[in-house]
Order: sequence, then C-alpha cells, then structure tokens
Amino acid sequence: MGPPCPRCGRRAPAGGGPFCPFCGRYLAALRWVAEPPPGLTPPAPQPVRTRYTGPPRYRFLPRWGFPLGPWKAPEPQQARPDPLVAARTLVGSLVPLLWATAAVALLASGAEVWRYILLLASREGALQAEAVAASDSLVASSGTVAPILSLVVGVLTVLWTVRAAQAAADRAQVRPSRSPRMIVLGWLVPGLNLSIPGSVLAEIEHSAIGLPADRRPRPSRLVLVWWGLWVASVVLTAVVLLWSLRDGVQARADGVVLHAVLDLLAAVTAGVTARVVLRLTRLLAPAAPRRREVLMRVSPAPA
Repeated sequence: MGPPCPRCGRRAPAGGGPFCPFCGRYLAALRWVAEPPPGLTPPAPQPVRTRYTGPPRYRFLPRWGFPLGPWKAPEPQQARPDPLVAARTLVGSLVPLLWATAAVALLASGAEVWRYILLLASREGALQAEAVAASDSLVASSGTVAPILSLVVGVLTVLWTVRAAQAAADRAQVRPSRSPRMIVLGWLVPGLNLSIPGSVLAEIEHSAIGLPADRRPRPSRLVLVWWGLWVASVVLTAVVLLWSLRDGVQARADGVVLHAVLDLLAAVTAGVTARVVLRLTRLLAPAAPRRREVLMRVSPAPA
C-alpha cells in the first residue's frame, strides 16, 4: 500500500502511479529549489595580503579629527531675546537723551528769540558787535547740537517702539498688529508718521493695561497730548522747510519766529515723549512693591 492521500485519506495500492485513484491528487511531495544557472556564479573574493609599510603618511595636514584643547560640553541653544528686557535697557539711555534734547531745543528757541529782538532793535540804530557775535554763536551751536541729539533720540525711540510693541503683544498673548518694518516705515514716511506712531503707542498702552484684545484701543490723555504735539511738530517742520525757500528781509524775519516756535514745540514734545516712554515701560514691567518691616514691640520670652 502506498502513502495516504492528503486530500481523501485513502491509501492507494502499490504501483498505482503518482496520482490517487480515488480523487486524482498528485501524491508526490514537491520542493522547489532556486539555483543560479551554471557559469553565472560569481567567484568568491580572494583576500589580498600586502606587506605592512608602517602608519599612514599625509603630504598635507589632514583637516579631520578632534579640535585642539579640552573637551567642552555643547552650548545650549540661545533663546529669543526678551523684547521687554530690550525695551527697559533702551529706556535707560533714551529718557536722559530726551530731556537733554528738550533743554537744547529750549536754548535754541531762546537764541532765536534773542536774534529776533536784535532784528527789531536794528531798525532804530546800529547794534553792538559783541551782542551780534554772541547771538550768532548761540544760534549756531544750538542749531548744531539739537539736530544731532534729535537724530540719536529718533533712532532710539523707533527701536524702543518696536521692542515695546513686541513686549505688549507677548504680554497680551496676541500677534503684533504691525510688523517691525511697518513700525519703522510709519515713523519715517511722510504722511504715515502722522498716524502710525500714535496708533502704535495707543496699542502698547491698551495691551500693557490688560484690556481685551478685541476692544478698540482708546488712548489716554497723555498719549493724546503727545500725539497732538507730534503732529504739530511734523507739520510745523514742513512749513519751516518750505518757508526757508523764500527770499527777502521780511521772509527771513518771519523764519526766525518760525524757528523759535518750532524749537519751543520740539522741547515740549521731547519732554512729553520722555513721560510717555516712562509710563508705558512701567505699565509693561511694573516694579515690585517694596516691603519694609517695622518693629512694633518685643514680646517677653515665655517662662
């Protein structure tokens, strides 16, 4: 008898062939073996034994390897600088320079007033050479120092505005309404500098106080006063520049008056700007209250 059929389980008689006579299944076990065709087997690599010639030598100094010096732990990744810290750092230089600008502008206004008084006095007689020389020196010196201080103060004010806007947005957990580039252009571009600086300061004050982000910012009286002074200063500056293009004695006399008014307005604007910067910075980073311990009485020790 042959092996049992894996399909029907019956045993086929011996010599019955490779197929089951009952169900017809092939009874022989199949095993497929894959072999490469003859002649295509790659030869085994033969190890090549070479003569030892010593350690490696280089014609040039190799650039790979460990750096010279002791091993140092990798430095931690630096975090983004805190805009509030940057704003408070700028305040330390900005506020004194603003007060210095106010003082120099006030001095320049006084020099222009003195020059106008000399112009009125010259209508009735000759002037003293010393008075004219002193007036010219005072006008020239104040007219040189004031623009330089104004330029430095302007750069610091723009930087402080950018940092303060970022700090206010971080405190309110919102995205800044204007990018730093837009804030800088708002300070510099004529026309935009009449509205964007005041709007930015109003938004900083709104976020620093902690008001809801969806509410329209309402600037305080101090910010409104600064806004009005700033607009008046920009407009009067344009008027003075256009007036300087005129010729004639009366135009020059009127130019002296305009310069005096402009310098006086610049002094007031610089002083109010210093107060606004200090107030907004203190709102963004209020100082911790100082506690002072006072000894009221001494209790006797228990027996």
